Amino acid sequence: MQTLAHWDGGPGPWILFFPLVWAAVAVGAVTVLRRTAWRGRGGPRRPVDAARPAGGSPLAVLGRRFASGEIDEDEYWRRLSVLEEQFGRAGTGGTS
Repeated sequence: MQTLAHWDGGPGPWILFFPLVWAAVAVGAVTVLRRTAWRGRGGPRRPVDAARPAGGSPLAVLGRRFASGEIDEDEYWRRLSVLEEQFGRAGTGGTS
């Protein structure tokens, strides 16, 4: 009778179990490190803030709000002048 413990001619098919165990250990270690120790290098992962778009400069946000119709032209120019006073021309993304 052939059993896994006494396979004739070699260790038997159960020997494949050990590489699978080591692969699971390696994947688990990488997962734990990614969630804890390696996170400190790049700072904490924060969810994307829905109120601030990806190209989140104040002038870009203002332009998007005007383009989408959230604010009218007078409001746009009023806020743009305040932002340019605060950030200067360097914040517009163009050349002075």
